[in-house]
Amino acid sequence: MTDTKRDPALLPATAPTATEPPADEPLLRTVGLTKHFHLGGLFSRQILHAVDDASFSIGEREILALVGESGSGKSTVARLLAMVYRPTGGEIYYRGRSVHDLHSRKDVLAYRSQVPMVFQDPYSSINPVFRVSHGVMRNLKLHRRDLNGAQRREEAERVFQAVGLTPAREMLRKYPYEMSGGQRQRVGFAQALAVNPKLILADEPVSMLDVSIRAGVLNLMVDLRDRLGVSILYITHDIASARYVADRIIVMYAGHMVETGPVEEVLARPKHPYTQLLLSAVPDPREPVSVSTSASVGEPPKVVNPAEGCRFRLRCPIAVDECSRVTPRLRPMGPAHTAACHVAIPEPGTAEPAVAGAPIAAGSAHT
Repeated sequence: MTDTKRDPALLPATAPTATEPPADEPLLRTVGLTKHFHLGGLFSRQILHAVDDASFSIGEREILALVGESGSGKSTVARLLAMVYRPTGGEIYYRGRSVHDLHSRKDVLAYRSQVPMVFQDPYSSINPVFRVSHGVMRNLKLHRRDLNGAQRREEAERVFQAVGLTPAREMLRKYPYEMSGGQRQRVGFAQALAVNPKLILADEPVSMLDVSIRAGVLNLMVDLRDRLGVSILYITHDIASARYVADRIIVMYAGHMVETGPVEEVLARPKHPYTQLLLSAVPDPREPVSVSTSASVGEPPKVVNPAEGCRFRLRCPIAVDECSRVTPRLRPMGPAHTAACHVAIPEPGTAEPAVAGAPIAAGSAHT
């Protein structure tokens, strides 16, 4: 995580201010965040558990990667943080204040301006009828009412310059069809930057881009953190790109957080078998194509009315009886490193939590 201060030359001239959180309070944190969806008719008892008991934090000037396959609950978490969905349970705290307490239109707009979202599809997230300046100018008009038309144009040029869309004045006049996918995704980041955000929710921002231009968008996220001090929740299924940009990582599976920690620590010494599976799927150009592991096949996770137990157990090559009876909880594996696995072995010297009913290491070990 970088300590680089914001570059005044790239900040809006009249950026809105926010009350600073207490010294020990992260920028955003969740406690037991849960989202369930009812399926079927009015009297149906089918409930899809999209996210269960997710507790994490995002600090100032930090990129947190949220990694997992499709259906793991990553995008649901982003939509909960963006106030698109109302949580079934748990709390979201932004700068020490519960988002649940935001009732007035002014407070909701202020939160959404500081925690904007960049969407996955750069081709459908921008209205093709308008010039690409439309979204930026609209955001400025909605959230920066103190600016007149000329000042809004100046701010739009400033954020286009900040995300590498140059010459900014010329790029603002373009229509979406005149831009590449990478340029359109940069327009999405420019729209988010227009109102001086503190935290950008980037939902799979490079998954629909060509490999040749993904690195440019990933570098942009790092640049926004380093130069402007913006925190980013980077949602992806590509664990290799998470290693490239993130400070910390959360691995999700079937709505559960299964492993968390500093990105280099987690990827160098993964403790959960699902994290190991994700890493084994990353191709190594120096090695021949290998046969898939036993964990890469098996039944999909049951997230509709799930029973107690580990949701990965039917695909796990080292599952034990305990895995089918008790849902594992996150426990320490090393400094700032946790995993939700009954058979995971912590690093030497790691203290086990002294909590009644906490999972214990049982059965076979893995590294």
